Amino acid sequence: MDRYAVAGHPVEHSQSPFIHATFARATGQAMEYGRLLCPIGGFADAVQEFADDGGRGCNVTVPFKFDAFARAERHSERAALAQAVNTLRFDSQGWFGDNTDGAGLVRDIERNAGVPLRGRRVLLIGAGGAAAGAMGPLIDAHPAELVVANRTPDKAAALVERHRPLADRRTVRVAATPLDRAGEAFDVVVNASVSSLTGADVPVDAAVLRPGSLALDMMYGAAAAGFLGWATAHGAVARDGLGMLVEQAAESFALWRGVMPDTAPVLAALRRRLETAA
Repeated sequence: MDRYAVAGHPVEHSQSPFIHATFARATGQAMEYGRLLCPIGGFADAVQEFADDGGRGCNVTVPFKFDAFARAERHSERAALAQAVNTLRFDSQGWFGDNTDGAGLVRDIERNAGVPLRGRRVLLIGAGGAAAGAMGPLIDAHPAELVVANRTPDKAAALVERHRPLADRRTVRVAATPLDRAGEAFDVVVNASVSSLTGADVPVDAAVLRPGSLALDMMYGAAAAGFLGWATAHGAVARDGLGMLVEQAAESFALWRGVMPDTAPVLAALRRRLETAA
């Protein structure tokens, strides 16, 4: 049976095994999917051992998306632009790296949340691996403006400049800014920073929201509660990262198995699972 896993540190909280097991049953794919805890500083060796033991691929979560990019011999176009990898496929030519985060985010916003991005003003908080994966697909969705706000402005500026040729082709205004000057009244606000994961306060002022804005945190469960409460208190429509998680997983599944699974029933089942666990 083909073996896959989610690789990260920590990894015990991941819902990816449930998601991919559900996809496999629905599509009739013979595979198993587990968790791979990688030591800090030992990601490449741990994943190589998994591949040598018959692993066919893995998802990559924090904090190893840049490590995965550096180790992969080949990359998809979207991974090369992001310079971050969240999906690896192992084949006769070595490691192939892809990034499905942004495609999953855009699909969740536009299809599941029902918010078209074309012509909207979007704020992306953070400039790490999650934000890097999201930026290209967000630009491809043709918003009017995409602003990247980060604690280290130079990092945000580097991310913006790497994506500027794509933004120019799509006629999308892009800019980088420090967190304390992120701007006001965005239509969509996406938190791709580690603030929720670490339990820190929301890193931007509530002025970034307007009544009815979509405010999405890439985290879910207890980790996202602070951001979601903040967004709701300021009149925004709050959304966690579960939909993005399922949609990006479907992209990974399709890369590995050649089949795109139906995500709606899996997302509904996952929400019921987490509500029951709570």
